[in-house]
Amino acid sequence: MYTLIDGRKTASEIKREIADEVSVIRKKGGKIPHLAAVLVGNSPSSETYVNNKVNDCGEVGFRSTLIRLDEKTPEKELLAKIGELNDNEDIDGFIVQLPLPKHISDDRVIEAIDPLKDADGFHPVNIGRMVLGLPGYLPATPYGITELIKRYNIETSGRHCVVIGRSNIVGRPVSILLSAKGMDATVTVLHSRSANLKDIVRSADIIIAAIGSPGFVKADMVKEGAVVIDVGTTRIEAPGSKNGWKLAGDVDFQNVAPKCSYITPVPGGVGPMTRVSLLKNTLHAAKNRDKRI
Repeated sequence: MYTLIDGRKTASEIKREIADEVSVIRKKGGKIPHLAAVLVGNSPSSETYVNNKVNDCGEVGFRSTLIRLDEKTPEKELLAKIGELNDNEDIDGFIVQLPLPKHISDDRVIEAIDPLKDADGFHPVNIGRMVLGLPGYLPATPYGITELIKRYNIETSGRHCVVIGRSNIVGRPVSILLSAKGMDATVTVLHSRSANLKDIVRSADIIIAAIGSPGFVKADMVKEGAVVIDVGTTRIEAPGSKNGWKLAGDVDFQNVAPKCSYITPVPGGVGPMTRVSLLKNTLHAAKNRDKRI
């Protein structure tokens, strides 16, 4: 019988911990952490995600600011807004919601963010510090994944972890965190050009699926007792549902779950942990305003 890794429950526990810290800051007359979010355009999924982030801030006692920009906003104007946020002493951390419209470069936007206010943990400076094992702001989703693993006391030392997907947002950074001292996993990163993919996945003690392909990981790819972390969140049609769609993960949950020791659901697994990781990064930024990372 598998154990369901409940991201919502774990995120709620972490929010209570953060709220307690904010309460102490408030009692001491300190500055309340302030997280800003920039939303370019009106993508329904991005709208939902950003609104959830704003609600999260309210739950833990943070201040929050939502900045909406038209989908046709020139890149130059967005970069200017980022410059304003970098210079705004009241803002401790901020994120620019991805994906951006096609005429705007994700890389230029990420590199324009002050690394000390990089709540998403995407800036090259923070990625570099992560690779070197130095303190910094970790990419939110990989941070959330490793926190789930730790809080469920899942053994990683010496275990074979297979990461499916090599994105700069999830796959690559989570592979680095899992192989770092303290986690000590042996990590294999698979991608669209990997040979013998199914055989390699089948050898894994821990599987991290992060490719955005609904139901990609099948039961015949998973060995008995494996731990499966499903990062996928793809909208698929669901006739008869309230919205006409539902979120689907990268794992065929119904058939894979019975073979697992631990598995995350979609939704309710990694997603809530990504959002709470933004709060942790912002709290860290607020507490270290006058220090180096």
